[in-house]
Amino acid sequence: MASSGTSSGAAAAARGARRTERLLNLVIALSATRRWLTKEQIRAAVPQYADCATTVAFERMFERDKEDLRELGVPLEAGGEDPLFGDEAGYRIDRDAYALPEIDFTPAELAVLSLASRVWQQASLAGPATRALVKLRSLGVEPDESSLVGLEPRVRTSEPAFDPLYAATRDRAPVSFAYRRAGAEPSTRHVEPWAIVSWHGRWYLVGHDRDRDATRVFRLSRVSSAVKRIGRPGSYDVPTDVDPREVVAGTVGERATRRARLLVRTGSALAVRRRAVSVTPAPAPAADPPGDDAPGADLVEVDVADVEVAADELAAYGDAVLVLDPAPLRDAVLRRLRGAAGTSPDPAPAGAAP
Repeated sequence: MASSGTSSGAAAAARGARRTERLLNLVIALSATRRWLTKEQIRAAVPQYADCATTVAFERMFERDKEDLRELGVPLEAGGEDPLFGDEAGYRIDRDAYALPEIDFTPAELAVLSLASRVWQQASLAGPATRALVKLRSLGVEPDESSLVGLEPRVRTSEPAFDPLYAATRDRAPVSFAYRRAGAEPSTRHVEPWAIVSWHGRWYLVGHDRDRDATRVFRLSRVSSAVKRIGRPGSYDVPTDVDPREVVAGTVGERATRRARLLVRTGSALAVRRRAVSVTPAPAPAADPPGDDAPGADLVEVDVADVEVAADELAAYGDAVLVLDPAPLRDAVLRRLRGAAGTSPDPAPAGAAP
């Protein structure tokens, strides 16, 4: 019976995922052009519609999806280029009503957005979006790709366990995996995932360990097997009085830090500025010619817990950030930049500025 319940739960989750992808493809198709799209054009552009065996099956699916989009607040319109000539009815999304109004962000808010954009990098919906655009072009419809900005959530992480554990956390589905603790052999763990947390450059899973009947924290880099679902979605509740970050902080603990001094180009590295201990304008080098076009820079001090993790972040800013000290952090950043450029490890000019 448990096996049957698990199978039916997995099947329901798969159907939900296909429906979500289909609705996303439909939104992409209807948002990527200012023209009215006929049903046949939509059927050809959305892969799941093209797979319908009959026109009747497509019509039923499309009608359900139209209602779903409208219930979600998507302004789906029906009309045609010139109703006086009895053109076939078409559909499109009212982009003026669907788009957000102009938004102004404070520096702190921009820092949060910068962090988010760096977290969501690994393309998870790029495939469906690209296929939809290719289909539209093949039908003679030139997409307006600028309207698709913000439609593709992405996640970047080097941990293979991240995606399945994130999905299990979202679906509230219990999982099992082999976990390797420091200095010990891997053991199988059975967990109800609650949340995934980034802490000092590492990813952690917080959840209920069924074997120990207690809250536990698992570092994703120590998950040494494939993650398997062992129960149906929604089979447990996540405690509302538990702060996952506090659990990780209490388990992993704070790491010793050292102060780093950076020269940061004005208006750049917002995420670094956000957590800075101090930010002061840096004096312009005497060799710089005067003029409004000369880029300014700030002296930024931050506390660094892990030199290698910090180097990964700072190297991504390129010449917008120069590490003044400590020397180990500066050397780690230079190694990454030289490796990316494919150059020999010649010392960088001491007076180089961002």
